Formats: sequence, structure tokens, C-alpha cells
Amino acid sequence: MSKMIPSYLKKGDKVALVCTARKFSMQEAQPAIALLASWGLEVVLGQTIGLDNFQLGGTDQERINDFNAQLKNPEIKAIWCARGGYGTVRIIDAIDFSLLIQQPKWIVGFSDVTTLHSHVHNLGMATMHGIMAFSVPLAKEESKVSLHNALFGATLSYSISADPANKKGKATGELVGGNLSILYSLLGSASSITTKNKILFIEDLDEYLYHVDRMMHNLKRNGLLCDLAGLIVGGMTDMHDNSIPFGYNAHEIILDAVKEYDYPVVFNFPAGHGSSNWALKLGTIVELEAQDNQVTVAFS
Repeated sequence: MSKMIPSYLKKGDKVALVCTARKFSMQEAQPAIALLASWGLEVVLGQTIGLDNFQLGGTDQERINDFNAQLKNPEIKAIWCARGGYGTVRIIDAIDFSLLIQQPKWIVGFSDVTTLHSHVHNLGMATMHGIMAFSVPLAKEESKVSLHNALFGATLSYSISADPANKKGKATGELVGGNLSILYSLLGSASSITTKNKILFIEDLDEYLYHVDRMMHNLKRNGLLCDLAGLIVGGMTDMHDNSIPFGYNAHEIILDAVKEYDYPVVFNFPAGHGSSNWALKLGTIVELEAQDNQVTVAFS
């Protein structure tokens, strides 16, 4: 099933900034506001920007109301999640996605926003995996440029050096995925993705290696790894081990989980929680080619 793709942005369009998870202050929002303004976009601050409910950007109801208000507003062409952390899963079932189907718009973010990406894909719509408002001060220029190009509908094609651990091959399929821990946490719910004949992207941060192994085996047991067209592994950043070592690094754990399957696997794609986070149009068709020396990922 081909996904509905929201209209690409143009100068003068309005982008809403909201909290679905952790809190985000008005002061913290300034670099993101300046970036969008430099792209010719108008920023609409959601009511959750500046709210403080312990870790969260407002109560669950405040975050629900804010997101629904942006979905309902026909002038909003994209909703940019301010930051990740935790909290989107607390509100996902109360968001009125019929509003999104009536008025498609880009939902932008990564990490905890994987909850939104996955849920929206099951409704048949593409979303944007990329830096969040929180990321802007530290984001590399190439990450910001990639988000601009993706949102404005420029031709999107990436080329990186091949990692020695890669499994070579070619694949074409719909790109799905996001943060591994979130994908794992959604299994069995209405937001759990389907992966048959698709290219799966995963990344993670700050996890113990045995947790990564447990998550990969759970994805495997749920049938999410057996029928892939290909696997793209982004940053597996700041991984931890116990005093008694697990014995394998993150890449070895992932390779072991998919060793009996015959599809290309690429590592160190610059997306996720690492220093680079290139934009990915999830829910759209990509061509993946893993060669001896380089990897290309081209969006149709």
C-alpha cells in the first residue's frame, strides 16, 4: 500500500512547535524559531511550549489538546515535536488522527516521536524522521540542511562510506522504523509497525548491550525481521555493558539476530542520537544499495 504523502512546504507556510513528551521552554525554542524563520517559514508556538509538569511539557490532557489543535488548524503544514525523552505513548490513543487524514501534514521528530511515526504509518501516511527543535543548537549544518531539503520536497539521496560489517545487496521498499526501544515498546499495540517487504531503520541511545539483544530477539519472535527487504542501522550511541561483559557489541548483536536472512544490512547510517541526524522520509519508497565501498539510500 503506497502511503499518502503530505504536501511539501513552501515559504510562508506555518509550522507548529509542540511538546508530546519532555518539556521545552520558550527560551530553548529560540534557536529553532530562528532556523525556521531563515527558511521562510512562520512558527506557531503550541500551548505546551513553556509548560512544566515535572519531566513533561504539560499534563497529558494539555499535550493532547495542543496536538489536536494543530491537526485541526488548516494553516499548519507541519507539526515539529520539540523534544523526545518520554511521554508520547501516554497521549497517542487520545489524538484525533481523523483530523490528519482530512488535512495531511508532516509530523517531524525522532526518538520518542517514533510512537507517532509508527501509529501514523498504520493509518497510511508518511512522516519525517529528523532533528527536533531541541536538537537545533548542537545539530550539524548537514542535518539541518537535510531536514530543509526533505520538508521542501528536494530530491533526497544519501551516500556514505561502507562499514566493514555491512551485508551487501540491493533493496527497494517502504522505509519504516525509528528508535529501537520505542519500536520494542509498541509491539502488540495498535501502533506496532508491519515490516514485510519493507526497509527497516533502527537506532538507539544509552542502552545496555543485553537490552539490545533482548529487543532484537523480540522483534525477531514477532516476525518483524524475517521478511524485510533491507535493514538500515543508524547510530547505536553510548551503549553500556555490565561488569561481566555481554561479549558482543551492538552491531554484532544485530547481525546475529538477522544472520539467517538474505537482505542487505548497513551500519553507521548518520541518523539517530549521534552527531549527525539526516532526515528520513518514513513511509516512502527508498532504494538501498550496499556496495563494497559505499552505501546509497535514494528516496523516490
